Amino acid sequence: MDSIIARGMTFQGCHGVMVQEKNTPQTFRVDLEMFLDLQSAGKNDDLQSTINYDQVFHLVEKIVAEESYALIEALAEKMAQALLFAFPLIDSLEVTVYKPEAPVQGEFEYFAVKIRRFQK
Repeated sequence: MDSIIARGMTFQGCHGVMVQEKNTPQTFRVDLEMFLDLQSAGKNDDLQSTINYDQVFHLVEKIVAEESYALIEALAEKMAQALLFAFPLIDSLEVTVYKPEAPVQGEFEYFAVKIRRFQK
């Protein structure tokens, strides 16, 4: 299956269980891999046959910046469902949400969740 990949999209948002996380924006990074048939887009060189990257970016940005979830699992689920609804050409997708500023005592690069969802 063909795919479109968006890596390292970075946004500010208020997501977490702790009060400070709900009130103080922190950095979240998102990776997407959207699986769909790209043959028609490749043959016809037509944007209508594929996914508009700008629209994907701004949909994800809106969810991260304007909504608030206790869990990054819920944030990832919201992104997946919104993308599948907005872009019916997507057969399935993987969403990875990275939380590099998680309030955990210790040294780490990030905590993350990765989910895979399918078009119904």
